[in-house]
Amino acid sequence: MERYDLIVIGGGAGGLVAALGGARLGAKTALIEKRKLGGDCLHYGCVPSKTLIYSAKVYSLIRRAEEFGVGPAEAHLDFKKVMKRMRDIIAKIGTHDAPQNFEKQGIKVIFGEGHFEDAHTFAIDGKKLCAKRFVIATGSRPVILPIPGLSESGVLTNETALDTLEELPSSIAILGAGPIGMEFAQVFLRLGSKVTVIEKMGQILPREDKEIADTLEGILRKEGMQIVTCTEVKSVQKAGQKKILEAVCPLNKEHPGAGETFEVDQVMIAIGRAPNVEGLGLEAAGVAYTKKGITVDAKMQTSRKHVFAVGDVAGPYPFTHMAEHQGGIALSNAFFPFLGRRSDYSAVPWVTYTDPELGRVGDTETEAKEKEKGVSVYRFPFQSVDRATIEGETGGLIKVICDKKGFVLGAHVLGPNGGELLHEFTLAKKNRLKIGQLSSTIHAYPTLSQAVRKTADQYYTEKLFKGILPKLARILVKLSR
Repeated sequence: MERYDLIVIGGGAGGLVAALGGARLGAKTALIEKRKLGGDCLHYGCVPSKTLIYSAKVYSLIRRAEEFGVGPAEAHLDFKKVMKRMRDIIAKIGTHDAPQNFEKQGIKVIFGEGHFEDAHTFAIDGKKLCAKRFVIATGSRPVILPIPGLSESGVLTNETALDTLEELPSSIAILGAGPIGMEFAQVFLRLGSKVTVIEKMGQILPREDKEIADTLEGILRKEGMQIVTCTEVKSVQKAGQKKILEAVCPLNKEHPGAGETFEVDQVMIAIGRAPNVEGLGLEAAGVAYTKKGITVDAKMQTSRKHVFAVGDVAGPYPFTHMAEHQGGIALSNAFFPFLGRRSDYSAVPWVTYTDPELGRVGDTETEAKEKEKGVSVYRFPFQSVDRATIEGETGGLIKVICDKKGFVLGAHVLGPNGGELLHEFTLAKKNRLKIGQLSSTIHAYPTLSQAVRKTADQYYTEKLFKGILPKLARILVKLSR
């Protein structure tokens, strides 16, 4: 039996952080991965999808060239080259996650599937590995709904689309208007597909602030995307090379249960992800879990004190940056439990990489008003930002929600480079800064970050031109004459 100080199960972002940290602490470390190091982010998530998004953006800009006094320009799309570039980028970035790089750090990298035999023993390929500490980082996978005919008709997920598509579909229906669904929808739309997005809930991006989501929906509709909300697909049938989707709208008040039919070449499902807990033998290890994933506390500790879980398999946020954060917390508590480090979810940023981008940290307006009284909301449109006008990217707005003292409760940036602009608000929320402090900070002109300051300026506008201050100012002006 091989003995280790630390065994990490899963070679995605969280697992790699934990394994590298363990090795650098001098611990004898093993890293077990089913397929390829780098996880979903490298192979099926962040890296490939954002590469495709950028290609689609370039193609879109070429077709808009005359707006900028260039052209007319002719754009020719070679979908196979677009996909090849995406795979080349994965390979290039993937060199950082090559197994030999981790082996040089003293980590034993093992590929294959295994399971716990007991709380300290993990079996893989006939070998038994024993460890004092474990970090489980097995990630998640796409959910496939049991819609009659869906699987039989040949449904795509983000994974299979990236792996198998060599021809651009002339038409595609995307089931689910979450971040993955909306990002892929815009990619296909800009590359030339006719795109229909079908969402069961009453808005796209159901977790986002409704005003912001509705604004983005309007922008995407103008670009040519068909978006159908409050609609649920009930069956899929294959008819030759086409796929027929039968759907109903339960919320249609005029015609309850009214049906609608969609005919497309491809169907992609993007309704969410499920944690990878099956086959790990968690029961044998005494590790508690539910259908939502492995149960952990703020220290990333499971029901067994020496076993930790991080990333998508543990939740609550399915983001690469969260998995990395949790990986560091788990590593610290595994080797230095007296420090008692805890995951901090008070200011978690995330971005939906549509164009314009939608970045968010903290509460929506509805969430904030449910928690507190005296909430104030400040908005500023990108159409009033000079740099956005210069670059022809004026869609969207910034929306900030503050408590009655001016502390940031939530911020939503829908605009060009929204994900980059978000971090000032994230810093403010994390460090309990008031929105007035953002307003009083000098921002270079002309930059998109002027939008941050101008949104924050609304706080002072409200203070200066409402209430007693305007009256006092008028009195002082009269006295000075």
